[in-house]
Amino acid sequence: MSKAQYITGLRSVEQMVATDPSGIRRIFAEYQTANPRVEAIIKAAQKAGIELQPANRARLMQMSGEARHQGIIAEVQRSTILDEAGLRTLVEQRLQSGEGAPLLILVLDGVQDPHNLGACMRTADAAGVHALVVPRHGAAGLSPTVSKVAAGAAEQLPFATVGNLNRVLGWLSDYGVRIIGTSDKADSSLFEADLAGSVALVMGREHTGLGAAIAKRCDLLVSLPMQGVVSSLNVSVATGVCLYEIARQRALRLP
Repeated sequence: MSKAQYITGLRSVEQMVATDPSGIRRIFAEYQTANPRVEAIIKAAQKAGIELQPANRARLMQMSGEARHQGIIAEVQRSTILDEAGLRTLVEQRLQSGEGAPLLILVLDGVQDPHNLGACMRTADAAGVHALVVPRHGAAGLSPTVSKVAAGAAEQLPFATVGNLNRVLGWLSDYGVRIIGTSDKADSSLFEADLAGSVALVMGREHTGLGAAIAKRCDLLVSLPMQGVVSSLNVSVATGVCLYEIARQRALRLP
């Protein structure tokens, strides 16, 4: 039997109940809650036929692994988790369909803080990313904390964990996807780069940035102009800036 997967946080559970109730196995809610949002979720879950189980705060904390669970947890069956083969299928289908915006993949090269991963997922979903890719080892994976910070995006955005990130970037390039990496040592500014077409945006690890092998795999490295005294941005903030520059350029090309 697969290990149970949980999402925590009012917004994440609300979003899941509203958009994908069939993906919820059951909901655990605090006894006699005084929170009207929890009560509203319970009523919506009952209407959708989702199993409900009362639980005290200690039990909720044990399941979620955090004290700030906001009184409600959903046990879910995630349909958005992909392996490398699933990611390849998604990419092929998207490229072959020829419909909608060009392919946009977000690749995180070893982001370790689950709060950063959750924030990146939330922004990626908002900016129209088609899938988020992380290495299987040495990086944060999906967790209750990630789901809570992602505020519903973790249950909607395809999430691929892969054994060899370099290999994945290689076959993405073979499909005609441009690999755009970020580095504070890059000569090109993000705002000078042409980000049209299908793109895989690669963001580096906290503090150390892109690994050398991944940087060599990129077709273009770009930097974010820094005008103040700080030398870099938090990875989730930098991801948001880059994704919305891609979105801005794409919007300018709409007929």
